[in-house]
Amino acid sequence: MPPILKVAVPVPMPQVFDYLPPPGVDPGVLKPGVRVEAPFGRGRKIGVLLEVANHSEIPADRLREAIQILDDTPLLSAADLRLVTWASRYYHHPIGEAMAAALTVLLRQGESAAPETQRRLMVIGPPENPEATGLNRAPRQAQLLSRLRAASPLGLSSTELAGGEHDYSAAARALVGKGLAFWEEKPLAAAIDRPGSAPVVTGPELNEHQETAVAAVLAALGRFRVFLLEGVTGSGKTEIYLRLIQAILARGQQAMILLPEINLTPQLEARFRARFPVPLVVSHSGLTHHERRRAWLAMQRGEAAILLGTRSAVFTPSPALGLIILDEEHDSSFKQQDGFRYSARDVAVMRAREWNVPILLGSATPSPESLHNVREGRYTLLELPYRAGNAAAPRFQVLDIRAQWLNEGVSAQLAGGIAGALARGEQSLLFVNRRGYAPTLICHDCGWVAPCQYCDAHLVIHAAERRLRCHHCGFEQVLPTRCPDCGQPDLRPLGLGTERVEAALKERFPQARIARIDRDSTRRKGSLTRLLEDIQAGRVHILIGTQMLAKGHHFPGVTLVGILDVDAGLYSTDFRAGERTAQLITQVAGRAGREEKPGTVILQTRHPDHPLLMALVRGGYPGFARTCLEERRSASLPPYAYQALWRAEAVESSVAQDFLDRIAALAGEQALMGVQILGPAPAPLARRGNRFRWQLLMQTARRGSLHTLLRRLMPAASGLIQTRKLRWSIDVDPVDLY
Repeated sequence: MPPILKVAVPVPMPQVFDYLPPPGVDPGVLKPGVRVEAPFGRGRKIGVLLEVANHSEIPADRLREAIQILDDTPLLSAADLRLVTWASRYYHHPIGEAMAAALTVLLRQGESAAPETQRRLMVIGPPENPEATGLNRAPRQAQLLSRLRAASPLGLSSTELAGGEHDYSAAARALVGKGLAFWEEKPLAAAIDRPGSAPVVTGPELNEHQETAVAAVLAALGRFRVFLLEGVTGSGKTEIYLRLIQAILARGQQAMILLPEINLTPQLEARFRARFPVPLVVSHSGLTHHERRRAWLAMQRGEAAILLGTRSAVFTPSPALGLIILDEEHDSSFKQQDGFRYSARDVAVMRAREWNVPILLGSATPSPESLHNVREGRYTLLELPYRAGNAAAPRFQVLDIRAQWLNEGVSAQLAGGIAGALARGEQSLLFVNRRGYAPTLICHDCGWVAPCQYCDAHLVIHAAERRLRCHHCGFEQVLPTRCPDCGQPDLRPLGLGTERVEAALKERFPQARIARIDRDSTRRKGSLTRLLEDIQAGRVHILIGTQMLAKGHHFPGVTLVGILDVDAGLYSTDFRAGERTAQLITQVAGRAGREEKPGTVILQTRHPDHPLLMALVRGGYPGFARTCLEERRSASLPPYAYQALWRAEAVESSVAQDFLDRIAALAGEQALMGVQILGPAPAPLARRGNRFRWQLLMQTARRGSLHTLLRRLMPAASGLIQTRKLRWSIDVDPVDLY
């Protein structure tokens, strides 16, 4: 039999597919990790070569030839392939789709991985004065020549020439005509994206706890070890990251820093670029496909030394990787919630193990899973119990708002606090955990509430656009002027949203500059960066925002934080609701008083005696976490148990229910001891996007038993599908049962 190419093709099927080599290609020179264009069905797919074998279960005369090999050298190393293969097996996701997730969009579409080039204007000859060049009467050309010499040897791109105050395109043509400059195609490497010769900023002196943390991680360089850095908000975790990266760069290695959300990258990127004059790349979904490919390839080739990215960046090839840092490790955004449902935190730990490097997980509110790993001796705990510098922990005020008059959710006491901060020239931050104007619209005459046509949810008012919008499926309609049921015009907003609070505060404080930060106000590229710059510069007096403002940001001028309504998270059927509420309160509160001025946090609640609030106010997050772990242990919930959630959805509810009924029956036939089968039952949001959703939960104290059961059920699951209208998935270690 001729050599066989084992290719991971991005299709929802668990196996690897066999192909013959393309005509004229020597299979002896092929290495795993290159991309292969291959026929699949009536079309073509871009897959990843996993192996060149000498045997296939399929007769040679039935094998099809691959169309072409797209890469001369592997894009994914042997270690990269092992990591993705592990993730595919652990999360029970098709290997081809898992491999595709490790590539950027353009690379998985078959675009070239060759280095990009850019036409750049270069200077000719040694420095000369304007008189010697004959430019004393051409000031624009003289200015451009000076800029070119300062930018040497990189030169300037056409975009850089046309940007800024003046367009130097005409001056560039003149310099080329005079033989003082020339155009050259240069590699568009990561180095071009770094700032020029800006002075490197030095960091502050470390305190005792910071020095201990840095020393512990430095002692582990070159070997695998997991550290959990638990530091109160404002304790200087970022400075520890910077010191560790400095050591990694001195060793000629690469550093990978992962963040849960896009909005955290601008501030951290600015600090990194100010500290390190090395190529740094950023990777997140807010960039163009070309920008993400450029960053991916810069790390893969070793051209970039630092990668700052969100969840999917964990798979970016980094041949000289020396350290992984994962900030806000508790954040559920690290878990992919559709398709390939991996946890970037857990994949990052496995990556550190595979590369034999240390990994640092940082958080002011560590997850119960990570704290449990500390107790079990798998992770090493590093603590920062105090804020850096002269900053003190904020003072909490639990404000009972029962029977109080509220102006769009703002109590008189909170409004007085904002007025006081304004008088002192300080900033205030109000947290509202819902964007839009109000959660829904209600008729005051008949009680009609605006429903989504396609989900079991209410439409949210977006007053500025005069629209009603579903935050689950995206359906929207014009804001009605009369009730569709009774025809009366008395339609009123019900509940609070960021827009509504913003409107009320503008009326209450007309002279104050107010900024609202949520997904609606930061949709345009660069808008979030501009808003954050305004806040840092003191051009904003009052900040209103959702969870986008809750963590990671350093606002030195904020001395007052108001959390308008914490009650929603205190009573929920989700066993993680208390954990998330405690984390959110702690993170939001951490924005107050981060410099020398003291901070105050006002918690508005109708349940001031709730045990969770009392535990937080009196014992801080560590006290809450201890209680949480004991409750989880007694209830046999994660991290003392392991879960897998089967999800099914269909246009007809009975189709999804019947599929999971049969999965539950098959699971029962396996009779694996200790595995609980719970359900099936309708999902908490039973209908979404006009599809009915059902769930089946499997839980056990033995991880191995759970995965054994899933491996046995997976082949049978595909055979149970009787209609294309059914969609199903498995979520291993789910963080959201919604």
